[in-house]
Amino acid sequence: MLCPAQHHRLAVDASAFRLPSAAVLHLSATTSHSSHKPSSTTTLRVSLTPNPETTTTPTPQQQRSPILRTHNSKSTAFLLHHLSPSSPQHQPPHQNDHGDDDVLSEEDRVRLWELSLVRKRSPRFPGSILADPPPPRARAESVPPSPLGTLFRDKGHADDDDEEDMLIKAIEIRRKVTAQILNDALQKEGRFGITYATNLVSKMGGFIDCVMIAAAAMKNMPDFSTSSFNVRARIIVDETNVVDLVRWFKHNELSYPQIGKIICMSKGNLKHLRSLAEWLKGIHVKGKFIGTMFLRVGEVILSRSMDELDDNVEYLESKGVRRDWMGYIVGRCPELLAFSMDELKTRVAFYMDMGMKEHDFGTMVYDCPKVLGFLTVDEMKFKVSYIRKFGLNNEDVGRLLAFKPHLMVCGIEEKWKPLIKYLYYLGVSSDGLRKILVTRPIVFCVDLEETIVPKVQFLQEIGVHEDAIGRMIVKFPSLLTYNLQKKIRPKVIFLLTKAGVTRKNIAKVIASAPQLLGRSIAHKLDANVKYFLSLGISLEDLGEMITDFPMILLYNVELLRPKYRYLRRIMVRPLQDLIEFPRYMSYSLEERIMPRHKVLVENRINFTLQDMLAITDEEFNERVVAELRDRERFEAGGALLESEHDKLMDRMQVGLESSEVINDDWSSSNEMRDIGP
Repeated sequence: MLCPAQHHRLAVDASAFRLPSAAVLHLSATTSHSSHKPSSTTTLRVSLTPNPETTTTPTPQQQRSPILRTHNSKSTAFLLHHLSPSSPQHQPPHQNDHGDDDVLSEEDRVRLWELSLVRKRSPRFPGSILADPPPPRARAESVPPSPLGTLFRDKGHADDDDEEDMLIKAIEIRRKVTAQILNDALQKEGRFGITYATNLVSKMGGFIDCVMIAAAAMKNMPDFSTSSFNVRARIIVDETNVVDLVRWFKHNELSYPQIGKIICMSKGNLKHLRSLAEWLKGIHVKGKFIGTMFLRVGEVILSRSMDELDDNVEYLESKGVRRDWMGYIVGRCPELLAFSMDELKTRVAFYMDMGMKEHDFGTMVYDCPKVLGFLTVDEMKFKVSYIRKFGLNNEDVGRLLAFKPHLMVCGIEEKWKPLIKYLYYLGVSSDGLRKILVTRPIVFCVDLEETIVPKVQFLQEIGVHEDAIGRMIVKFPSLLTYNLQKKIRPKVIFLLTKAGVTRKNIAKVIASAPQLLGRSIAHKLDANVKYFLSLGISLEDLGEMITDFPMILLYNVELLRPKYRYLRRIMVRPLQDLIEFPRYMSYSLEERIMPRHKVLVENRINFTLQDMLAITDEEFNERVVAELRDRERFEAGGALLESEHDKLMDRMQVGLESSEVINDDWSSSNEMRDIGP
């Protein structure tokens, strides 16, 4: 120690520190300072001399004991080299059993070689712990050999298996280095997060192997013969532009496992992968479907040339598929690009042979692209033959598939047969099934348990019988495709609460007009109910009208107004006539109501609305003639002649166009009556 106030020397005996060579450390310092001078001079002398009192001769086992602080082993070995009096100046103080000159053991040397292969040094700071420290000597026997341990073993004890293991482990080290280089590139150039880059690299094992092999092959090139592996690997990663490709896939909403799978699928040929992606964008395939295409048929598409892909697209275009539809079709059925030209022609000819036109074929493929590329040819033939069993010929099947091609992708065993069996249980005949298939084929594609059965159970709960349900389905097959909670149940509640239909009559209303369940409440049903209530009809009477004729809620209000005005102003009928016969609103004003009313007025005949409208023209003529005859009999006290009756009937059949027909007959009958006896 140095005294700050005096000039003296202080010697400290360091024998208490117990240095490995039993040396004595003497520290001497000379300090000169003056209270009048700001500067001072300090001299520190260090002398190492052996202490004869504490010096002992080390045992051979002590000479072989390792130095545990390996990170300072070189400096400590150099220090001990000069402290040992028995060792020459050019030899280290410790030697191992094999006579090597290194202080470190074989395992420590192997570990240092492994750490030297790591690209980046682990961070070191006070208090840090090595991520993978060398095992202690006490556990050396229980720890498995390190990857490069065989490099320092005696070659006489190494066998072929050890050499193979050593090579595999060395390759694993190179792979980890390559993965770290790729990870750094994604983080720095791609601006990806640490977690995302790490997860993505973990899914790109095949691409990492390609980079590692390419970097190793660059060693034979003169320009890179002296470059390190890290430099060569970094060059390969930069040349492939994998970072830009990953950014593009991520922008199109692909997950990192999908991106890793697609990149590995390319087998290192990212240039072809990028050019294929640009080609798909050229035929209007959206980015989110490009990734799906590579995942489904990427290996087949990558193995084909651009000319082959262009031929497939041009052939489809020649068969009615429009160019601007191609991206939508290929994006949803990429198998079309994986087919060879012969197979594609076979599939197209299968539909063309059913009499399908090119325009219909193009729209069919656009509506359901899977109809052309999802099934095998044998499956397509089997489904067409099954559809023919419903009584359809080849041309009918072609028109049906052009209208609803989704029938081809619905499983027969899974959907068709259970549905047909269930409809038979509800009383639907074979003709009814054929009608359902032709008018609403989508029914055969819906799920039976989740979609159809709940609707049938609901209809049974409100009082509709099973046989009536079957007739409802045949009459209105779209009923089975409606949503129960959003469309069917709200209509029933509306009819019960807002339209005056009673709980007793609701089943009759639904069974008579299932079309009510498909109309909008806000735009149709509610508007019609409000119109009839505005006419002065009570809610109870409206409910009876709907029960008698439910279709009254389906007509357009603008068509109902002229009929009502004609009824009230021209025909001068009371409102009760409309309540008793609501079907009046279903007849044509110009073609039926006005001509028949004119005949009745001109012949001074009064019929009820039902007798006036709910019959054919022949029946109406007969009733008019019968009414005239009865009136004439009442007035004359006798019956008309048979000839007069036949003549009058002939003229009534000529027309209801003009009332002069009946007037002429009426005058002629009077003349005949005057001539007769």
